[in-house]
Amino acid sequence: LSGSGDRFIAAWNLEKGEQAKFAAELPAPVFSLLPLKARHLLLTGTGAGNLHVLDVQKKEEIKIIQLHQTQLFDIGISPEFNLLITSGGDGTIAFSDAGTFELLNTIKLCDQKVRNFAIHPGGELLAVACGDGLVRVFSLRIKKEIHSFKAHDLSANCVAWHGEKNILLSGGRDAQLKIWDAAKNYSLLQSIPAHNYAIYSIVFSPDKNLFATGSRDKTIKLWDAATFNFLARVDKEKYDAHIHSVNCLLWTNDSLVSGSDDRQIICWEINKVDSRGSGP
Repeated sequence: LSGSGDRFIAAWNLEKGEQAKFAAELPAPVFSLLPLKARHLLLTGTGAGNLHVLDVQKKEEIKIIQLHQTQLFDIGISPEFNLLITSGGDGTIAFSDAGTFELLNTIKLCDQKVRNFAIHPGGELLAVACGDGLVRVFSLRIKKEIHSFKAHDLSANCVAWHGEKNILLSGGRDAQLKIWDAAKNYSLLQSIPAHNYAIYSIVFSPDKNLFATGSRDKTIKLWDAATFNFLARVDKEKYDAHIHSVNCLLWTNDSLVSGSDDRQIICWEINKVDSRGSGP
């Protein structure tokens, strides 16, 4: 599934590279998507701050909820605590009931955008990347902030939990990739000048052996998840990649999918990535 500034949602067959038989038009640009497959629902966040709930079987909109004042940037579900979590351009995160979508609580974090958050694989912790450069950590059990730290000189744009280690990764407008030890009060393990411009996305491969970063510098970079060593750069010159900012990444079982301001979606097959720098 993809959403765009053209206000449309489209579905795609990744194997064939063709559009599937599903499309929806919304009244505002689409900033975030979350399918709830078991319930046959699609949650969509728009530039107006609304959450649109779509029934994909009936192909109809069943609910619209105003959760933020500006862009609804990210959507997540915590099944353990029955929470729907959203973040917005108004500097807030919102907690809603995951069953009814009723708003429970809105928390103002900063005056800048809150673009991204990540739920810990263990289920209880929520890390939030904030426009003031802070990363804030919440307990989902109590829906309250339990820790915060200055992660980036400019805005913190994205976060990702390691999955195999008690480590949090963050990417910022300062183009730095930061590695934080969650077991030691989020002490900084490593700061990597990963890109030339802002980092917008960090995703791990399904086997947790690799992770990828996407940036405003038009590139995707691949990294070793065990050592955090750089492995490969995916750019226009070598791989006929994107010609504008890489805004989002999705790693499926078979491919790494990237979306860009150039209005292209590209599916990458990762054949082999090792210390010699071979790539997609």
